[in-house]
Amino acid sequence: MRKALVVVSILLLVAFALQFVFAAVGAFTKPAGDGAYALHSVTGMAVIPVLTLLTILFAVLAKAPGRFVGLAVLPLGLVVLQALLAMLANAFTDAAGASTPFGLAIAGLHAVNGIVAVHVVVNVLRAARKLASPVPAPAARLTVREGEPA
Repeated sequence: MRKALVVVSILLLVAFALQFVFAAVGAFTKPAGDGAYALHSVTGMAVIPVLTLLTILFAVLAKAPGRFVGLAVLPLGLVVLQALLAMLANAFTDAAGASTPFGLAIAGLHAVNGIVAVHVVVNVLRAARKLASPVPAPAARLTVREGEPA
C-alpha cells in the first residue's frame, strides 16, 4: 500500500505541474474563448481532487503516522481554496464583464495558492517515499576482547 501511496503522490504532483501548463495554454490561446481554460478547469475540478482523495485514502490504508495523514489532507484544503479564489476572481467584473483590479488581485492569489499547493505536494511525495523505503536493520555490535580469536 505504501508503494501505491508513492505512485499516487507522483501522479498528483504531475497533475499540479500540468495545471501550470494548462493555465498558460488558456492565457495564450488566441482568440481567447470560453474553452481556452478547459484543460485547466477539468484538471483542477476533477483530476486533482480525485488524486488528492486517493492520496489521503492510501495514507490511511498504509497506516501512515497522523502527521503524514494531516500533510496529505492539506492539498485538499488548498484545492478548495483554489476553486473559491477562481470563483471570486470571476465574480469581480464590471458591468461590461471586464476584470476589475480587485478581481485581478484575487486571480493573482489563485496563482500563488497554486505554487503553495505544489510545494505541499512535493513534501507529501518526499514523506511518502521515506515511508515506503525499508528501514535498515541496526548493525550488530561486535566486541572483540584482547587475547580472544576474532
